[in-house]
Amino acid sequence: MADTKLYISYNQIHQLIDRAVKNFGLGDNYNPDLIIAIGGGGFIPARILRSFLKAKNGRNIPIQAIGLSLYEELPNAGQNGIPETPGTQVTKTQWLNFGGADTLVSLLGRKILIVDEVDDSRKTLVYAVSELQKDILKQEEQAGIAPGSSNTEIGIFVVYNKEKPKGENLSSEIMHRYYPAATTPDRWLFFPWDCTTDIEEHTELAKKSFGGNTSS
Repeated sequence: MADTKLYISYNQIHQLIDRAVKNFGLGDNYNPDLIIAIGGGGFIPARILRSFLKAKNGRNIPIQAIGLSLYEELPNAGQNGIPETPGTQVTKTQWLNFGGADTLVSLLGRKILIVDEVDDSRKTLVYAVSELQKDILKQEEQAGIAPGSSNTEIGIFVVYNKEKPKGENLSSEIMHRYYPAATTPDRWLFFPWDCTTDIEEHTELAKKSFGGNTSS
């Protein structure tokens, strides 16, 4: 059976993020002061993105991690030819709470950028935005200010947006700050951090997946 995966290399991700920062004016048109990486696929893109933003503005943007899962926990899913199967419900496995129930990181007045590696069904991104908006509202209430008056903004950066009907929709306000570095067909994307064999071979397969263009 033909291999239908699209192989992605570290070089491709690095080049796409570089190009997206320039094309979208990130750091200028939208200048985040807090990056929230969705684990585990958003961790490496978030770290690369922070470097490019630091090169523009000379400061390290803090990165916070959240854990959300939409994919069914199948043995060896994502490896050895076993595809990850999207589930129907997002599960929160880690959130922005440190040290105790009342030590949530301050979100008020922030320009937040959520980072993930792929926008597939969009359910995970919608869930992340919804939960953040709940936290923002709670913090506004605790601070004694009117809902929505903290001027907190949320944007989204994804390395790949899949061309497909989405299971859920983001608001027009969020979509105004939606930054996909690239768009791909609705196929299984095989990222370099999922590779457990020869990374050099994986990189060569990535070049072939995009016809030799490492930044597609």
